[in-house]
Amino acid sequence: MERRNLLDGETSPYLRQHKDNPVAWRPWGAAAFAEARELGRPVFLSIGYAACHWCHVMARESFEDGDVAALLDAGFVAVKVDREERPDVDAIYMDAVQALGRPGGWPLSVFLDPEGRPFFGGTYYPREAFLELLRQIDEAWRDGRARVGAAAADLAAFLAAEDRRAAGPLSPAVLADFAAAWLARRDPLFGGRRGAPKFPPAHDARLLLRIWRRTGDVEALETAKGALDGMLRGGVHDQLGGGFHRYSVDERWLVPHFEKMLYDQANLAEAYLDAHLATGDPLYARVARSTLDYVLSDLAAPEGGFACAEDADSPGGEGAFYVFAADELRAALAPDEYEAFAAAYDVTDEGNMDGANVLALRPGAPFAEQRGPLGAARRKALALRARRERPARDDKVLADWNGLAVAALARAGRALDEPRYAAAAARAATHLLERLAAPGGGLLHVRRGAGEGVRGALADYAFVVRGLLQLYQSDFDPRWLEQAARLAAKQDELFWSEERGDYFSTDGTDATLIVRRVEPFDGAVPAGRSIAALNLLDLATLLAEPRLRARAERLFASTPADAASAPLAFAALLAAWDEYLHGGISAAVVGDRRDPAALAAARRLAAAGAVVALGAGEDAARVPALARREAGGRAPSIHVCRDGVCLPPTTNVAAALRAVAGH
Repeated sequence: MERRNLLDGETSPYLRQHKDNPVAWRPWGAAAFAEARELGRPVFLSIGYAACHWCHVMARESFEDGDVAALLDAGFVAVKVDREERPDVDAIYMDAVQALGRPGGWPLSVFLDPEGRPFFGGTYYPREAFLELLRQIDEAWRDGRARVGAAAADLAAFLAAEDRRAAGPLSPAVLADFAAAWLARRDPLFGGRRGAPKFPPAHDARLLLRIWRRTGDVEALETAKGALDGMLRGGVHDQLGGGFHRYSVDERWLVPHFEKMLYDQANLAEAYLDAHLATGDPLYARVARSTLDYVLSDLAAPEGGFACAEDADSPGGEGAFYVFAADELRAALAPDEYEAFAAAYDVTDEGNMDGANVLALRPGAPFAEQRGPLGAARRKALALRARRERPARDDKVLADWNGLAVAALARAGRALDEPRYAAAAARAATHLLERLAAPGGGLLHVRRGAGEGVRGALADYAFVVRGLLQLYQSDFDPRWLEQAARLAAKQDELFWSEERGDYFSTDGTDATLIVRRVEPFDGAVPAGRSIAALNLLDLATLLAEPRLRARAERLFASTPADAASAPLAFAALLAAWDEYLHGGISAAVVGDRRDPAALAAARRLAAAGAVVALGAGEDAARVPALARREAGGRAPSIHVCRDGVCLPPTTNVAAALRAVAGH
């Protein structure tokens, strides 16, 4: 059998980065495992993504090296996976590596038997260590295949058992436990959790803000603000171009790993928007705007939707596009401009990263100043940066991450009165519904070129439905609600397990996956079931379907008992739980969505936290929540309901807002 690299026919940017490696890579699929069985070899599985710095390092050191390639090709079937294209594959083997007691991360390096069962794994290995590991694995396979097979079988059985964690009923107290757990881990100096590295806690901050608004718990508010303030001033936030890097390597939010991920921009834009709506602080609105402006300017894909990431590396090394030497700035700026810029962003000759300066806003310095010497310096520094070669962009349009972006843009459009955000959300949603439509009325996760694409997972459906629901509550076009209802029904058909009272993460059609997982934990990207729970509550209101609320109740009841002991792993789910326990506020606005007064009233009610329907005539006939609601004459008639009990209709928007607020 010819041993050559087979990635040249792949469309994933990450896989194409490796198509010229001397390693005889195979893409994930049944053919690779059939080859392993035929040759009697283990599989070496390498999982990464295009914007991953350490993936690039391991590629340069090992996968472009002839000695490494020779060892891999002599004793293994080497399989390369883009984790963003196949998050289902990544999740299984990340669980396996962590079950072996090793930290997770990328690149993920896992050794499997020909049935796909893992028996050893880790993350990044330097070249010499990797060469030695390959020799050891090859020897163990040749001399003790039965022992290796038994270990693989045991680990696969463990993964299957772990997927059936014991459920424990959620209690109202878990929300206070969440806030207390955050308080115990809070970094009082820099914000976020103590220690390093630091990842942006977008969903945690949003839940803490919800808890504060409901209970008045000032410590919950201060914990959320501490994280948001630390990030917005740190180097993890692109102070010139907007948007956030993936995480900070230090406790100060200062020096990041420089990749920029679409999901972080969407999640953090919503977190800062929530902070603005909760506190009234315009700074948080400005951060939300600058983050979404970055998405629109730098991640918009030509064919529609948004690209998934920008790389950490560019010519000159990781972060070279973003950092500045003091002398470079002195040469480009007038003396007063340099003085203002250096004072605001703590620029020094020594720098804070390998002699260069990651820009971070000093305490008291104004955010994104546009006036005076500092404003002029910012514009010149941005122009200086624009002359550099940008980091590569991974232009995959992923359904799940785009669904998050649609939700963020739609919410910002209505809350900040920015029609361009709502219009961008509508364009992206249209692209997803058309370009990523799957046979039978479903969704694809991703499709590049003319290929069949990758089947959608639970997260794709849940996140796109979330985006459509937010888009409906931005322009109140019933088509968005109808599409959300259709996809939610398809989601239930493909992923719901009546036996378990829960959603599987995949549809069960891929025989190469050794486990059909239920993913309960929320990470940087929330679990699909967490967002599905929130969607069920909103759809139950908008579609007047109590059975959907009952399904959310079953989902809450199926949550692992870990939520009681480790609530920080369930931030997005607990936000849905909080909505279930303490939300239940809806507003049906009977009026024409093209009437500026009716539209403005509906948007204000949505921004205040109600689930809102708006329509009259034909529109109202398409929205069950508007059925049998009476008009109020010329002015829009507002029907506010709380926990199924409706107040008398009113045409007074201020009175309706007070009712939504519980006054």
